[in-house]
Amino acid sequence: MQDAIRILMLLDAAAEPLAEAPTEPALSTAVGVVRTQIRLQKLDFWVRNPDYLANELLNDFENGDRDPTLLMLAEQILDSEEPELRRYPMLRYLFGAYEQLDDALAILRQADLVVRRLRGAPGHITQHDYYLLEQGRAKVSETAQKYPALDWYSARSKLVVALADGIGATQLKDRQYLQEEYLNTPHGFRIPSITDRARNRLSDLRLDGTIKDVG
Repeated sequence: MQDAIRILMLLDAAAEPLAEAPTEPALSTAVGVVRTQIRLQKLDFWVRNPDYLANELLNDFENGDRDPTLLMLAEQILDSEEPELRRYPMLRYLFGAYEQLDDALAILRQADLVVRRLRGAPGHITQHDYYLLEQGRAKVSETAQKYPALDWYSARSKLVVALADGIGATQLKDRQYLQEEYLNTPHGFRIPSITDRARNRLSDLRLDGTIKDVG
């Protein structure tokens, strides 16, 4: 059930508006879509791995215009126990981080919250599209009100989507492969934590005065 909730909130944050209303009856209440499994899996990786997310926030801070908000967000993650308590490792396969989503999607489909559509032909699927239905969006709002603790997934999903704004699925995959621990993980094995490295990097920024200068 945890996977289903996380994926629902991620789809709610990442779904793009539909260019035109679908003609298929099952999609008549669709309010948005996330296209490609690679994009969904890569966004999910950052939700499930706060250490990698914080490291990317530091990357954007150092390589961009040194927006102090990015640094503050990375500090909030790395100064807490979040990397240990919220970490939910994923496996590495040919296209990077991967986890079987069929069970979570089956729960969401049965509740009429999400519909997945496949493109291509049997034995040669070329794309997965994930449609968020009106009921799915309403369920996210209802869950946040009834269970405030679960709103962490919604807030984290929005941060991850903001980090990935304007970046295509393949670019996301390539960006995640830039981390050696990720790149060097054998296929079929869990991608290891980089918490210590990310915390050391943050400590170095503090020692060289970068954080004080920004503040």
